[in-house]
Order: sequence, then structure tokens, then C-alpha cells
Amino acid sequence: MYPLSQVHAGLHGTAYTVLEGSKPEAIDLEILGVLHDAIGPGKDMILARLLGAKAEYDGVVAGMSGSPVYIDGKLVGAIGFRIGQFTKQPIAGITPIAQMLEVAKEGDIRPENSSAEASASDAAQDPLNPGAELAATQPASTSSAPPWSSGTDAEVHPIETPLVFDGFSSQAIHMFQQRFRSFGLTPVSGLGSATPNVVDPAPVVPGSAISAIIVSGDFDMAATCTVTYVDPKRLLACGHPITRFGDVSLPMTKAQVVATVASSLEPIKIVNTTETVGSFTQDRESGILGVFGKKASMIPVTLALGGPQPHTYRFAVVEHPRLTSAALLATVYQAMQDTNGYNDPSTDELRGAISVAGFPDVHIDDWIAATDRQPASLAVAMAVAQRFEGLYSNPREMPSIRQVSLTLDTSPGRQSARLDAARVLANRVHAGDRVTVEATLHPYRGPQRILRWTVALPATLPPGPVRLLISDGTTLDHTLHLVPNPTAPPLGLGETISRLNQLHPNNLLYATLLAPVPQAMVQGHDLPAVPLTMANILQPLENDGSFSIDGETAIALGSQRLDMAVTGSQVVTLDVQP
Repeated sequence: MYPLSQVHAGLHGTAYTVLEGSKPEAIDLEILGVLHDAIGPGKDMILARLLGAKAEYDGVVAGMSGSPVYIDGKLVGAIGFRIGQFTKQPIAGITPIAQMLEVAKEGDIRPENSSAEASASDAAQDPLNPGAELAATQPASTSSAPPWSSGTDAEVHPIETPLVFDGFSSQAIHMFQQRFRSFGLTPVSGLGSATPNVVDPAPVVPGSAISAIIVSGDFDMAATCTVTYVDPKRLLACGHPITRFGDVSLPMTKAQVVATVASSLEPIKIVNTTETVGSFTQDRESGILGVFGKKASMIPVTLALGGPQPHTYRFAVVEHPRLTSAALLATVYQAMQDTNGYNDPSTDELRGAISVAGFPDVHIDDWIAATDRQPASLAVAMAVAQRFEGLYSNPREMPSIRQVSLTLDTSPGRQSARLDAARVLANRVHAGDRVTVEATLHPYRGPQRILRWTVALPATLPPGPVRLLISDGTTLDHTLHLVPNPTAPPLGLGETISRLNQLHPNNLLYATLLAPVPQAMVQGHDLPAVPLTMANILQPLENDGSFSIDGETAIALGSQRLDMAVTGSQVVTLDVQP
């Protein structure tokens, strides 16, 4: 390892990166100086100018992050930053190798040999890394840098990590690009592909292209950067974070660079991912850590589309509290639009199950129609993603998701209705009476409909005014507190799954009596008509989120199934006679 204390302006070095194919190429560079605390307290950056015709033409390329830099045959760091956006010179920021080695310590993975000299001997077998050393005794900095800016207004920012979408339309990428950009990824379309069954004979060496997989199968997402350091068990890459999520489990694959595209705005490598060689386990401030032979945790997904052109998609998404829902948003949205049988507006019946180890399945059963604000494809994708956000949002237990199966039947047209009014034919009632409910529905671009049905009141209903709620499923879910409240105490995973499984589909119109007696929810289950003495006993449980109480008890009186999605709610007051 070349000591940072000896780095100064005027030194010449060599960087290695793949510009085409699998073999790294040498790029000469000149050190311009060291910027102390440039990316945070105690976090320095080496400034260098890339030399040669290729460097001057291509510039600092997206996907070049992690390219190792050597001075006198010793590893000094990795290219990780670009300076400005439209700079006329290929000037790059280099992350010192000592800072990258802290990532390996976070992963609690140590070199097989007991000394830094032995590790250096292993690395010296690589002709591209003749003098690189793994400084196992290098002291780690305890400081933490603030998040870097990644916008074009930043003078110094990490080189973009291209997230290649294979099998996705530009519309789908545009729809969700801001969500992925917020993770530090730059979504791109048509600039690569996935060939997981291709065996790449080229070894993984410093300067090789390497990819982290987010989605694989019928759809693919892969983020690519460059390897900085390799030993028999692990590698370091990127020189900056991909997402800064810390502990991760992402499949690690080899990659072949098809071409390097020069651009004044954003030069980029076009990459094909190939065989899996391990998994990335750490994604931190100064780089990412990959472990050879380690299997990543992925969630298998089956999505069966019905309709005139049925098709079943099979793919796997990364298991991660933030990446999983984002990946499913994009893939489900794309799958719905990836057929000639799809049209917008449409109406969709969504069914499915999320298998969680050690817990009951999360069941999905809903009817979703397009609205003026969003197409049905986006609403369906959001309905799936929200289940995962609900599972991952609980702070008590991390779910282990085994698999996901979804079935989607799509019908053309916007089959939806708004509830305009509701009434009962007689407001003065007695306990135990049967009451006729009349609801006025206004279908989308259709004639008004009157729906009547009879419900039975509880025989124990006390005299006095009582409210009757006629509503869609979403309103009922909020009434029953099935939708998570950010200000409420957190739930455990079991309680979260119980509430998710009680969500009501929106192709039914519900009649719910709001009786003026307390109702409790205990560990995700309703406990109606709770006596005050029992409420006082259960009250201490409210602090841990397993118990909540309302002044009214919601009593389901019945529902009417419709051939459309319904929205809206109305409250009718009944006068219960003695």
C-alpha cells in the first residue's frame, strides 16, 4: 500500500479499468494533490488528472468507480469521484485505500494470512497488482462523513453508478427513476443485458467490471462499478457507496463491457452481466465489499397475468427493507404493460400471497381500477409494494420472506363507481330489526345505480342514536385502524401480518354499525364491546402497541359484492327505540 502521507503533486501513477471486453486497460495519471477532509472529517481525497488520448476523449466514465490506482506498483486508492459535470479535463477524485479497508473491517472479514505481508504476497500474484497490500493493521477512522450530494450542482460528487434496467420500457424507468436516484443509483435503459448462464473465463482482478444484482430473471436490474482489490476470499470495489445501506446481501456477478460511450454530460459503460461469483455484504461510505462463493438472499416472485394473452413472469428480487418494494414497484408495473392485451384505462383483480418464514402468509385480494390521477398498472404496483413496506416497517422483527406469488386478471375499461348517497328506509328501529339500506352509486361514465340490501341489527343494541357506516374497503380499513398510523406505537411482525390480512377489497360495499360501546384491538385482532373493567386491565398493553381502544365498536353487518371498484363513504344515523 502506498502511504497517503507520501502522496503529493507531481507524482505519476496508473489506473486500471475495463473500457471494452473483460480485460482491464492501463490509464496513466498525474497526481494534482491531496484534499484533506474533502468528503468529511478525517476523509481525504486525492485529486488526479487522467492522461492519454482515451482518457481525454472518454472522460471520467460512469462505471469507472473503484478503478485501482497504483504509484510505484503500490495501491494508493480507487477512482471514486468526478469533479463538476461539464469539465473539459478528465479530473478525478481518488478514495485512499486505507479508507476502503475500513469497509472490510465493518464486514468482520479478515485476510486468511495472519499478517499484512502475507496478504500482500497473495495480491502480488496478480500481474495488474504487483505491489498492492492489504493493511490489516491500518487503524480505522471513527469519524463519519455526511451524505454526499449527487446532483449536477455538486462540485465534487461520487461517479454515477449506472443501474441498468433490462426488460423495462423507458416509461417504466422514468416513472420510478427518482426513487432509485434517492438510493444513489442512476437508472439507465437499453445499455446492457443479463446473461447469467454465460461462463466468463476472465478472472476477477483489480480493474475488472463487477455488478450488484437487484432483480434477476424475466426482468433484470444491475448496478456496475470496478474492482479495486481482490484476494482469494473477497474483493473491494467502487470507492464510494452504491446505496450506503450498510449490511446488504446482493448477488455479485462478473460483467463484460460492450462499449464505453463518451459524453460531455454523462459518459457511461454499456455492460452485460454474466455468471454469479458471490455476494456483496457491505455497502458503506468508502466502497462495497464482496465475498466469493457466498449466496445472496433473493425473493423468488411468480406473477401470472390473465386476460386475452395470459403470461407468467418469474424473477427474483433482492431481500432488503428499502430495495425490495422499489424493485417490485418497477417490475409489477412493467409486467402489466408488457403485453399487447394491456390497455389503459383498465380494471384489475389482484390476488396473491407473500410467504413469511415462521408466520402466516400475507394474503392479497383487491379490485383496482384506473383513476383520473393514476393508471391501474401503477395502483396495482403500489398495492403490492405497500404490503412489503408494511412488513419491513415494523422495528421489532426483520421478516424473512420465502416467496411471492401474484395473479392478476385485467379487464379493459375503467370499471369503477363513486358512492354518492346512502340511507335507510326507516331511521326509527329496534334492536334485532332487519333494516333496508339503499345506496346510490354513480359508475364512471355510466347511468346511476341504486343498490338495496337488508342487514340485521344486533339484538343487544342499547336504545339511543347509533351510526351506520356505508363505505368502500379503504374507508373501513382506516376506521378499523388496519392502516398503520405513524404516530402509534410500533407493532410486532405477527400483529402487522394480522392487520394486513384483514384489509378489505374495494369491489364490495360494506355496512358497518358503529355502536357506542368501547372496542379494543389486541395484537392485531378486534375485541368488540369491551367492558370498562377489562379495558382498564388491558390499558398497560397500549404502551407496547399490542392494544388500542376506541369509543365505538365497529360491527360488520354485511356487504354487497359489485362488478367494479367502489370509492366513497356515507354515514347514516339510526334512532334505536327502547
